[in-house]
Amino acid sequence: MEKAFEELQIKDDFMFSVIMRNPKFCKPFLERVLGIKISYIEYPKSQETIDISADAKSVRLDIYVEDGKETVYNIEMQTAENRNIPKRSRYYQGMIDLNILEKGENYKDLKRSFVIFVCTFDLFGEGRHIYTFENRCIQNTELGLGDGTAKIILNTKGTMNDVTPEMKKLLDFIDGKEPEDDFTRELEEAVQSVRKNEKWRVDYMTLQMNYQEKYEQGMEYGIEQGIEQGIKQGNRQSALRMLEAGKLSPEEIALYSGLSLEQVLELEK
Repeated sequence: MEKAFEELQIKDDFMFSVIMRNPKFCKPFLERVLGIKISYIEYPKSQETIDISADAKSVRLDIYVEDGKETVYNIEMQTAENRNIPKRSRYYQGMIDLNILEKGENYKDLKRSFVIFVCTFDLFGEGRHIYTFENRCIQNTELGLGDGTAKIILNTKGTMNDVTPEMKKLLDFIDGKEPEDDFTRELEEAVQSVRKNEKWRVDYMTLQMNYQEKYEQGMEYGIEQGIEQGIKQGNRQSALRMLEAGKLSPEEIALYSGLSLEQVLELEK
């Protein structure tokens, strides 16, 4: 059952996306995660949907921002452990690159990109707060491919002393602990502000209704498909029994079973 709007925390996808749409919070968030200074960020779209082609699966990105220095950042909040995050990060990375090329740029001009997953669980079970992946040579791990891509998996349940105190406080706050510094207190105030915003309440309720409708449509389709498959299987079994009895012609079996003559002849073989 989905949470009530008043119960949403920053680790909930909707709340996280709303708050990170504000550069006041998104910029220092990225700076803490990456340990760098960012002059400014811009939002090509508040929550970008990338559609490469009519036949391709679209990608819905929680937060997609650029820094004006040929670098793009995709931030995803993840609280469910049953998602294939490594493959999803690969897919997201590829779609981001293809989206850039679709706009007419040469592959040589592909921007540096970071795909960041904020997880409320330890995906790899090593106790780290942060797992950073880049393409490197297996024979010489000091040799990087230099393709300008990085995938970062954050873990709010980390136990190692492997991040700055500021980063630890941020991850602890996302995990549900009380804010411990100015930035996390500002985030908490932002959460309370969103909870009081009627527009965001309506958007959240609308989103949940859309999810529910899609779920119900999927259930109805699945039931219909199940019934249809059951009928087909029943017709097939009936035809097989009649063939085994050997008293009816294929044409008669097709008539009585509801199968086509071609299907009956195929079963007869």
